[in-house]
Amino acid sequence: MSSQANNGLVHQAEGQIDDLLGHEFEHEPVPMTARRSAFSVTMVWLGFPMIITGAMTGSLLVLGMGFKNALVAMIIGNLIMFAYVGALGLIGTRRGMNFALIASIVFGKKGYVLASGLLSTLLLGWYAVQTGITGALISSTYGLNYVAMTIVAGVLYIGITFVGVKGLHYIGLASVPLFVVLGLWVAADAASTTTSAAIFSYAGNNGVASMSMGVGLTVVLALFIDAGTVTADFNRWAPSPRASLFATFSAFPFANLVAMLVGGVMTAALAVPNANPFGVDNMFGFMNGKQLTWLSILAFIFLYTNLGSVCSHCLYNAATGWSRILGTNMRLMAVILGAIGIVVAAGNVWAFFIQWLSLLGILVPPIGAIILVDQYLLRTEARADTDWRAKPFIAWGIGSLCAFAVENLMPGLSTAISAALVAGVVYGAIARVESSTEKVARPA
Repeated sequence: MSSQANNGLVHQAEGQIDDLLGHEFEHEPVPMTARRSAFSVTMVWLGFPMIITGAMTGSLLVLGMGFKNALVAMIIGNLIMFAYVGALGLIGTRRGMNFALIASIVFGKKGYVLASGLLSTLLLGWYAVQTGITGALISSTYGLNYVAMTIVAGVLYIGITFVGVKGLHYIGLASVPLFVVLGLWVAADAASTTTSAAIFSYAGNNGVASMSMGVGLTVVLALFIDAGTVTADFNRWAPSPRASLFATFSAFPFANLVAMLVGGVMTAALAVPNANPFGVDNMFGFMNGKQLTWLSILAFIFLYTNLGSVCSHCLYNAATGWSRILGTNMRLMAVILGAIGIVVAAGNVWAFFIQWLSLLGILVPPIGAIILVDQYLLRTEARADTDWRAKPFIAWGIGSLCAFAVENLMPGLSTAISAALVAGVVYGAIARVESSTEKVARPA
């Protein structure tokens, strides 16, 4: 059979699957007739950051900063995320476009590949990190084989992603209630062992606050800065700007803050010296530590469901981006990329969690800042009319270099905030200078 015939069969099969599960609009704006309800988009976002990894991050913040400073970092960081993600999400809602389509307007019809490809690959890495965490926690807690449990997790998460945006909606419906009930119970049970005054006065691991406010803010922002930057992948489905903002608010500050506080309260209440949130000192380990069979079974189900939510979201973003770049189907890319992610996860990539957040804080914020300046201040009605646009790449490079310098020379400041501010200002300045030059050069 010829390759042309094979391609025809593949496209026919993809079309039949899309008819069954719904069209994902990888290469075109989502029409209003295909938009989902405000509730559905809210569930997609609500189920994303309300996860055990968020609780682990809250624990790390409290261990490093003490409870009061960590709480400040959580609140400020999540409010910044709401402004950042909300503004980017509105662009997706109004245009109906995914991130790759919007990036083609800002970076060029060919240039967008660098921005979209980088973010999609980073999100695939995030999928691998979370899948590896699933396997590691299951393996260490129940004595099961790490690789086998990682493969089981990865295959399950691929299946959720394959369903498409509907799958993200349904996993949110399952994940959110479980986290709310179990998370609040864990926080309350841990808090019952001490007093609220002791929790608020907790000064950090062994009484030492080793993490600055700037680093704490970067940790809060970097946790979802990649997915937040490609928020148009989700918010393009919103039926209105108001629904888009409400869905974003359900994630930042609400869901993300709840998740971080669960871990933070637990850590401050128990005050375990040299606590390890990636070992037994997390809400999953706390539940299993009760040594109740029914609770251990529930914890097992909770872990796969909860991390299945964030993994499927990240894989959806990665598959949407790469399907646009390669001109193929999101579901096909979900299977291919998901398999690659499982292999990476089996190699214990989750152990580089902190380094991963640092990398995201340097490379990703400039992209979102440049898009915001371009689409809100400079070229609100622009279209993808050229292959490459140099200005955004120059600003992106300067912003990331600035963040790298901040991390190494001024570690007390936030790399994520520095990267975004510098990139946005530089991009705006370059555009203004170019505009002024064109006016001067234009004949009277």
